[in-house]
Amino acid sequence: MGEMMQFERPDGQKVDGYLARPRTAVPGPGIVVIQEWWGLNEQIKGVANRFAEAGYTALVPDLYRGKMTAEAEEANHLMTSLDFGDAAGQDIRGAVAYLKQHCAKVGVTGFCMGGALTLLAAVNVPEMDAGVPYYGYPPLEYIDASKIKVPLMAHYAVDDVPFPIANVDKLEQMLEAAVSISNATGTRPSMRLPTRPRWARTSCRSPAIATRGGGTRLGPRTLAFFDKHLS
Repeated sequence: MGEMMQFERPDGQKVDGYLARPRTAVPGPGIVVIQEWWGLNEQIKGVANRFAEAGYTALVPDLYRGKMTAEAEEANHLMTSLDFGDAAGQDIRGAVAYLKQHCAKVGVTGFCMGGALTLLAAVNVPEMDAGVPYYGYPPLEYIDASKIKVPLMAHYAVDDVPFPIANVDKLEQMLEAAVSISNATGTRPSMRLPTRPRWARTSCRSPAIATRGGGTRLGPRTLAFFDKHLS
């Protein structure tokens, strides 16, 4: 269903990606799927394939430029070596732009590291139309909530250790405050209210457990959210 391809970043650099298309004449909405810290592996390709089976055109940008691993220590090294600002503002923005050539609307989703990058994309990629982060978030000082103008639905594990739920509460407050400030200064509520996220909290200790335990429940919710905001 999918194949490797290349797309162009805003700065003109080429990036490899995995593109999965639906088996329909009409391409449907687009989804940029952002990898976990393991790299562009078969698991994340499978996520793209499942979106394609649901009628979406899904693109996974290769943020590690061909590198991948199954070892946590190496995955941590690859993740900490990644320039998150460049990944969001160039790689992911380029992937959204590529899909926009074929799809009227494009959403972004990602898991763990990809969840953090989904939130950064909401800040730095004005062309995206909706976002669904799973589990991850970046340091909150890197999120300018006033720049987020797309609907978000976020999934977090209540007992997660790498991404404590207390910071999710702070993130939610940041987005709520941005909506309130915008409304108080006269900006039309319809321009900002879609930024108020929906939060799904799964009682699991780690992202890996939450992915397995909550997958069948969260999957339809994500598809329904994208169906609503990308149709």
